[in-house]
Amino acid sequence: MIIGVPKEIYPGERRVALVPSVVPTLTKAGFEVQVQAGAGIDAGYADSLYADKGAKIAADRAAVFGVADIVVQVLCYGANDVNGNGDVPLYRRGQILTGFMRPFGEAQVLQAIAGAGVTSFSVELMPRTTRAQSMDALSSMATVAGYKAVLMCADTHPRIFPMLTTAAGTVTPARVFVIGCGVAGLQAIATAKRLGAVTSAYDLRPAVKEQVQSLGGRFVELPIEAKDAQDARGYARAQDEEFYRKQRELLGKVVQESDVVITTAVIPGKKAPILVTEEMVKGMAPGSVVLDLAAERGGNCEITEPKKTVVKYGVKIIGDINLASQVPYHASMMYAKNLTTFLTYLVKDQKVNLNLEDEIVRETLVTCDGDIVQARVREFLKLPGKG
Repeated sequence: MIIGVPKEIYPGERRVALVPSVVPTLTKAGFEVQVQAGAGIDAGYADSLYADKGAKIAADRAAVFGVADIVVQVLCYGANDVNGNGDVPLYRRGQILTGFMRPFGEAQVLQAIAGAGVTSFSVELMPRTTRAQSMDALSSMATVAGYKAVLMCADTHPRIFPMLTTAAGTVTPARVFVIGCGVAGLQAIATAKRLGAVTSAYDLRPAVKEQVQSLGGRFVELPIEAKDAQDARGYARAQDEEFYRKQRELLGKVVQESDVVITTAVIPGKKAPILVTEEMVKGMAPGSVVLDLAAERGGNCEITEPKKTVVKYGVKIIGDINLASQVPYHASMMYAKNLTTFLTYLVKDQKVNLNLEDEIVRETLVTCDGDIVQARVREFLKLPGKG
């Protein structure tokens, strides 16, 4: 069974789906790996490194899609809404497609993939269970994004992050406030602490307080209680507008006292909630920075502009998306290990496991036999239930 690795074509994407170090594992499991020439260059992986590990180098994209039984990508069509549709004519009926797909996006995208007869698996839908933890690419990329977010803020802000004792006296540390303590938020807290900033954090899920404190952060507690703060998968649940209104009112003072605010609050399949208002930004000190990791979903900051950095009231609001791509070497390595674990789980003895009694298969399988089959995706897209 041949695994094909095409070069990523989303503008600015530097990651690659598989790295040379995982090729021997896949070969031992019975796969052959074919990599498009130059696919790993931007991430720091030359063609020769793949060849040395036993992969074959394909001349172009069409050659990869033409021979691959399984195509692995970082951003498949769906997650790549710029030029990903160029891959659709290259799909072959019965081919398997695996990668980020943005399954709660546009119905016509998934219908195009289904219509091509492709069996697709979306890594965003991996269950957050102990059994699937080593396959959780979403958490891996969130870790990289949380780390990179802090570095970008430190580079942008005019203050030094740590407290320093110098010949000119003591430099006081910067104050970093992280809103949302999922994987990205926790990594942002850890990174800010490593850089010496005074770090505080807030999440509507009280259960994360201990995690924040274990990283050396101060957990900001608000005198309001969320209803059903998290779902069975560990994600924060959307709250009603009255909750968010009270939350904004109480968060305002902390935001305005902070030098850097990093927001990470996203609800799967929904627009990101507004947590930082224009009025809060207006009250921040000139030179302050807001980095909105929810920019792709509309942003947690009221004046975020996705894919742009804007300055308003002397505050810089960074709406960059796809931060993991800015650390492509290790982001690719982590992603490749997640994918390799998933592929070796999914395929045994050259046969693909499509057993829907298996939670990992059932949750990640999006299209099969010409149809969209994932139950939550069908519900989101308002498609009739499958019998």
